[in-house]
Amino acid sequence: MALLFLRNKIFPSWDQRDKNKKVTWSKRSAASSPDLRQPLLIYDPDNLDGATVDGRSDADIEAQTAGSYSTFVGTNNDNSQNGDDASVHSSESGRSRINPRLISDAILGLSDGLTVPFALSAGLSAIGDTKVVVLGGLAELIAGAISMGLGGYVGAKSELESYEATVREVDAILYDPGETQSMITSTFAKYNLSPSTLDEITKSLQAEPERLRDFLLNFHYRESEPDCNQASMSALTLTLGYFIGGFIPLIPYFIADQVYTAFIASVIVMAVTLFAFGYIKTCIVRGWQGGVNIWAGVIGGIQMCVVGGLAAGAAVALVKLINNEGNV
Repeated sequence: MALLFLRNKIFPSWDQRDKNKKVTWSKRSAASSPDLRQPLLIYDPDNLDGATVDGRSDADIEAQTAGSYSTFVGTNNDNSQNGDDASVHSSESGRSRINPRLISDAILGLSDGLTVPFALSAGLSAIGDTKVVVLGGLAELIAGAISMGLGGYVGAKSELESYEATVREVDAILYDPGETQSMITSTFAKYNLSPSTLDEITKSLQAEPERLRDFLLNFHYRESEPDCNQASMSALTLTLGYFIGGFIPLIPYFIADQVYTAFIASVIVMAVTLFAFGYIKTCIVRGWQGGVNIWAGVIGGIQMCVVGGLAAGAAVALVKLINNEGNV
């Protein structure tokens, strides 16, 4: 199944649903650097007509420096003046984001885990032996989880090796003015820049090799440095996602004595689970609010149920067909 990348909307910096709360601004201390904040409006006590903003006050927004504020949810403005470091830390933690690759791996592992073992257990149910269903399901679950983990590990390692090969290629031509100029020109070709502007950009980049390397990697090759721990984290996430998702349809077979009863219970449990998974997966990508997003989540849940149902139905039909031919 295709990987789904999130749009960094897992943890918003403030709760938009609470309309009674307001966003307050906390200004960091500028006492250690008198040049950090300079008023752009001249203070003239003899020329205050009520509409003029005092350049020494906080109302002079233009006098504030970029990045000198941190937003947080609160109800008391006085609290924003205490603990500058704490407010900065609160802002940074409130804006923390989960690696989209990990979310993508988790969704991929869960989606496969919820589909493949469920189809297998449903197909083995046609044999009529609970023990066969449990043992076969567990064997496939363990093998599938290991396979998913190894696949994620190898894939992440391949991405890292590809990035390192690109870095070596860039380093090899970094001090070749003709080659780098050609690459810079091709990168900016679609923007129709004037020759003088392009020449100025080229000279500026070539004057600093480190900046030129970053430019070529990010904009010409469009490569970003992978996390050094990405391979192990992808393997672990895919393995756990597949195992957790695949163990859910097997739970009824551990409880019920009759295969048919366990099969019906497994179908009901998986119908609810697949719908919930499809709804949550879609809303994570699109958003949780709004009729359009809610309806899209419902469609996503129905699609997951259809996919799981078709896989389980095909497995049951195939097992019955093979079993009937063997009895003839």
